[in-house]
Amino acid sequence: MDKTPKIDRQREHQANERTFLAWLRTSIALISFGIAIARFGIFLRQLNVAITQQEAQVNPLTNSENLGLALVISGILTIVLAVWRYNQVFWQIERGNYKPSRLIVWIMTGIVIVLGLFCIPLILWRNKIPPRSPTPIQPQSRNLH
Repeated sequence: MDKTPKIDRQREHQANERTFLAWLRTSIALISFGIAIARFGIFLRQLNVAITQQEAQVNPLTNSENLGLALVISGILTIVLAVWRYNQVFWQIERGNYKPSRLIVWIMTGIVIVLGLFCIPLILWRNKIPPRSPTPIQPQSRNLH
């Protein structure tokens, strides 16, 4: 069987579970931010239409809906990676041959960097709204019948 004392194996499994839960929280945050960014972009466009009475041009590649979708997909992939890594570590602990791997850390770092770079155009892009001349308010006639 395994030469590691039972209490040490329990601690290792509990640490593995805590790590899994941290990955899970990260995935929930990515999904939540994705939904918020996508919906907020739609809200801003609707607000722009309400104010200017003109439909704004939307870049088909770099818009908030695409960034939000990318964040949601990244969150889902994070959950998949977390479950895969949790199971991998679980069986390594059971067999007594745990080998740390930095691959997932590098993968997630790369994904977050790429998504962060996609945010830059959204932050720097400014919709040039032409100034509107104020419309005079017409007095309303009252019917006194």
